[in-house]
Amino acid sequence: MTEHPSDPAPAASLQPPPRRAPSASYSFTMRVQMRQFPGSFARVATEIGSQGAILGAIDLVRVESDTAVRDVTILCVDAAHGERVVEAVREIDGVIVSSVSDRTFLLHKGGKIEVTPHVPIKTRDDLSMAYTPGVARVCTAIHQDPSIVWNLTIKGHSVAIVTDGTAVLGLGDIGPHAAMPVMEGKAMLFKEFAGVDAFPLCLDTTDPDEIVAIVRALAPTFGGINLEDIAAPRCFEIERRLRELLDIPVFHDDQHGTAIVVLAALVNALRVVSKSAEEVRVVVVGAGAAGLACTDILLAHGVRDVIVCDPGGALHPDRDDLDASRAALARRTNPRRASGTADEMLAGADVMLGLSGPGAVSADAVRTMAERAVVFAMANPTPEVRPEEIHDDVAIVATGRSDYPNQINNVLAFPGVFRGALDVRARTINAQMELAAAHAIASIIPESELSSEYIIPSVFNRQVAESVAQAVAQAAVRTGVARREAPGRASE
Repeated sequence: MTEHPSDPAPAASLQPPPRRAPSASYSFTMRVQMRQFPGSFARVATEIGSQGAILGAIDLVRVESDTAVRDVTILCVDAAHGERVVEAVREIDGVIVSSVSDRTFLLHKGGKIEVTPHVPIKTRDDLSMAYTPGVARVCTAIHQDPSIVWNLTIKGHSVAIVTDGTAVLGLGDIGPHAAMPVMEGKAMLFKEFAGVDAFPLCLDTTDPDEIVAIVRALAPTFGGINLEDIAAPRCFEIERRLRELLDIPVFHDDQHGTAIVVLAALVNALRVVSKSAEEVRVVVVGAGAAGLACTDILLAHGVRDVIVCDPGGALHPDRDDLDASRAALARRTNPRRASGTADEMLAGADVMLGLSGPGAVSADAVRTMAERAVVFAMANPTPEVRPEEIHDDVAIVATGRSDYPNQINNVLAFPGVFRGALDVRARTINAQMELAAAHAIASIIPESELSSEYIIPSVFNRQVAESVAQAVAQAAVRTGVARREAPGRASE
């Protein structure tokens, strides 16, 4: 999922946000007390529905004489909507709302992850082997042969999730403390989908030199480094320097995870519309971290005609307002040196990749694209253009949201990518491994099942991480960055 905009949208073209649907992210549990008589709860249910909320679980807590106490769960659009629903229920005669709990906050209470031992410690023998004095033998063995650290410690299945909290979701620079819930969630996804133990490291510095020094010093503990939610352009320098210094994979997920899933979706989308990568014209709207990485992976895949746009319009070598990263991007894209706004560049284009913000392009401009056009509007939560406005004008629409078809979500990539890299103890994650991951994701959907609303597998499809891991491991071996030949679990 594209978790934060790469570029601000032009203010003049802002569109109203799409009407959001109630979801579990804004779900609340009300404890209500009311007298028992036929139809009594129907009044509560009717009021909840009339307020536009969705009624979830209804649990009977206790019955006291002729009064029942129930916990009622409601799904709302946002926190303010939840307050309105609760107030409406409170106004029903004979109904008392004694408490309201925010289910999302309750889920985070005490943190979402913990450290759990692999082996029990119940006897003196267990203690003497797991800790002193037996552990000294293992330490000595690693000192004599450092390579066995992969087998005898957590290193072989662990990843550090490193952030400075400067580009968190759509929230921006909120700092390391506020970034922690996101990093904990990322750690959960690593474990759930790929069996990788990941640890949040939220750093109280935005200095690239300090970040590089800290991660370099911590690296012996981990088999890989996942950089997360670090603002551009610092993220480019930090990743580049760490890749040069470390002999374990360093992967900035906001760049490369997004790029992998975008390419996977595009491979299948082009199959649906019967177009080839070599022939299509692609407009990338957004020249930040994700835009750069997506452009690179498209070029590596064989796309020849890519135009990248930022708020100043199409990138081309003659522009004198580009920083170093965008100037380099301009030199390897836009073969016709076209100039103009993102809207103007869309005329006749086959594919639009939105990696910017709401209103970055207009629906009218999308309608000028080629026949059977593909639009990935991935700004989250509000896409660059509202899918409802263009649904009948293009062949395929994908977003970063879960309430539309074809969700572009990074969780399809990063767990399997790191699992595969760890399985062969890779020294890095290179372009060939990223391409392999994208094609593995795309291949999950059989040709016979592809459709305009099914070009990317579900994040809950358990085949995805395993397929990605195998493909990444094989690519690592093939390109000479693996420490061992045969893919397999690092614990083996």
